[in-house]
Amino acid sequence: MTDAFDAVLSQDRAVSILRAAIAGDRLASAYLFEGPTGVGKQRAAMALARAVVGADAEPGKRTEVERRVDALAHPDVRVFAPRDTGSRNLQVETVREHILPFTQFAPFEAKHAFIIFPDADVSFPEAHPEAANALLKTLEEPRPGVHFVLLAERPDRLLATIRSRCQRLRFAPLPDATLDQILEGAGVEADLRIAAVALAEGRADRAIELSELGAADALLALAMRVDRAVAGGRPGDIVAAAEEVARFEPLPRALEALARYYRDVAAAALGRGDESLAFRHRAGEIRARAEHFGAARAAKACELLRELDEHLAGNANKEIALGALFCSI
Repeated sequence: MTDAFDAVLSQDRAVSILRAAIAGDRLASAYLFEGPTGVGKQRAAMALARAVVGADAEPGKRTEVERRVDALAHPDVRVFAPRDTGSRNLQVETVREHILPFTQFAPFEAKHAFIIFPDADVSFPEAHPEAANALLKTLEEPRPGVHFVLLAERPDRLLATIRSRCQRLRFAPLPDATLDQILEGAGVEADLRIAAVALAEGRADRAIELSELGAADALLALAMRVDRAVAGGRPGDIVAAAEEVARFEPLPRALEALARYYRDVAAAALGRGDESLAFRHRAGEIRARAEHFGAARAAKACELLRELDEHLAGNANKEIALGALFCSI
């Protein structure tokens, strides 16, 4: 029989806790799965529901019950995502008219029921507490067998009273090897996977997005154009590079590509092997640059890029800030 958690990759600690809870019949009434998007939180939530509701099935019917859970066609597994409009938080009417009635009468077929909230920090933000307050009593004292699973990239944005009523499980960014495995399984060619993995920040959704149409390699090419302008030292080229980066959307992706590139330059200058480089498929060019740039200067560039994030968060002029940074490098 297929293990429901097999689809949850490289989250051994969280999965082991959930498996132990199932085996010991110690499931929490409410869980808060924390971590970036694209690291397996929703897969784990669905796997939990599939494993528990599937185990409740009558002999010979487990496969069919699990199929219905996977298809969101089982009455004891409901998923409520944020709205598609406005600030996207769930409205209090939705909680009262759809969510609370479900929690009042579930489970219907199985011994357990699950209500899953993807992006719960969007659905129940602290800035809009009405829906969260409407859910609070039920979350604190649910019917036997009813389980809540809230998924959040930024749990600190959830109402504090919601957080305090959940057992929290942390989902970490995925290792590069896992991201590469996921991209390979998606049919992404090997030469497109390296830069995508390097810039994905441990997130499978971002790795897939960056692998499409060579987006990650385009970011690396941008970083290397900026570095050529820096190396040349001509004010006109530096201003042009600052303007190009300032126009890039989303800007944080361009800055992360620059930072990763300079971290590779620093590593190469320190004599690290090609396998340690994020952009190892461009190792020759990176090593040539490292010979002239040096580790200390590359590390300083990374530090300046981190500081730039703070300046931009304070609404600094992007082109001026970028131009000043490139001149400083």
